[in-house]
Amino acid sequence: MREPVTAAGPGRKGRIYTLSATALMTAVTCILAPLSLPIGPVPVTLTNLVIYLSLYLLGWRCAAVSCAVYILLGLAGLPVFSGFSGGFGKLAGPTGGYIIGFLPMAVAAGLIISHTKKRILHFLAMAAGTALCYALGTAWFCVVMDASPAAALAACVLPFIPGDILKMLLALLAGPAVRKRIRFL
Repeated sequence: MREPVTAAGPGRKGRIYTLSATALMTAVTCILAPLSLPIGPVPVTLTNLVIYLSLYLLGWRCAAVSCAVYILLGLAGLPVFSGFSGGFGKLAGPTGGYIIGFLPMAVAAGLIISHTKKRILHFLAMAAGTALCYALGTAWFCVVMDASPAAALAACVLPFIPGDILKMLLALLAGPAVRKRIRFL
């Protein structure tokens, strides 16, 4: 019996499979990220959940590529950001730092997730990645909106912590289970 072709496998089929899986997760991000709940200056989205699932399904490198392509598609004007918006204005606006922060979030969390099997470390990696995204986004928000760090944290971070913890737990539970069944890598 032949072994399934995987992203880590040799040859052209492995590369095509990897590119296809990365494109698929980019598409999932582009579909789910615009669905948002506007609760203040920063909306609640599913973007970070999809990115964390991508880390499990693609590995950190391909998940980072998927995230970067998502950001570039939005920068090009496709309505893939919250509220079905896109374009340079969205990245230059108050929430742009959070959008850009998704990329270092994916890399930071993904590096740790890919090097350990301990779920508590996976959760801590996602929490650290989310904190990095919060830091970049909040700093950007302060500059663009001329807000104090305390006001920005109160409006843009504190309301999101419970939901983001829930998304991390969901990714922690679903990611490994889905990975076993799909076997992208």
